Amino acid sequence: MEHKIRLLLADDHAVLRAALRSLLNAEPDMEVVGEASDGREAITKVAELHPDVVLMDVTMPIMNGLEATRQIKQLEPAMKVLLLTMHESEEYLVWALQVGVSGYIPKKAADIDLVNAIRAVDRGDAFLYPTVAKQLIHEYLSLADGDEEVDRPDCLTDKECEVLKLLAEGHTNQEVACMLMVSVKTVETHRAHIMKKLGLQNRAELVHYALSKGMLTTEV
Repeated sequence: MEHKIRLLLADDHAVLRAALRSLLNAEPDMEVVGEASDGREAITKVAELHPDVVLMDVTMPIMNGLEATRQIKQLEPAMKVLLLTMHESEEYLVWALQVGVSGYIPKKAADIDLVNAIRAVDRGDAFLYPTVAKQLIHEYLSLADGDEEVDRPDCLTDKECEVLKLLAEGHTNQEVACMLMVSVKTVETHRAHIMKKLGLQNRAELVHYALSKGMLTTEV
């Protein structure tokens, strides 16, 4: 039997949850196993249902989606959370990475892009919608006052630095393999070495690390 991605929908709008449930259940590899109308309920449902991916709104009553994500990641560090929100402003972006989200996608893209984003985070990739990724990098560079030079990690080889930069920009393993003209297995090996050497646990931490070292530019 084909693996189905078990999804939890957390959004305070019942009509939107119904629409998302219909959209996602129509996919042969996805199944909505639960819903939550606020952040606190989302935490409870994660503990009860252990979904593969949580689709989390940001603005909800009782507890917002970012705080709920932070608490979920404390309880279950491996849980994958994809933020689906109307907010594309910079104030949410750095916080989103800090709390450990696996992806961030605007509600206006809630169709094929959403389906692809869910599959990406389920397989362990990070997913940042292109406009969101560009804003995130602008925001981080602004916070750094633009005066930081690239700090190349000495523990990484030149090729590992290349792979790190491309992965942090949001490219999949397959895309990185094509860009560097190597096999996907080679990229996966480089990625594993990078994560081990830098003590990183997930793709969100990898993106945050690359930003902190000035390895990304605003031309994303």
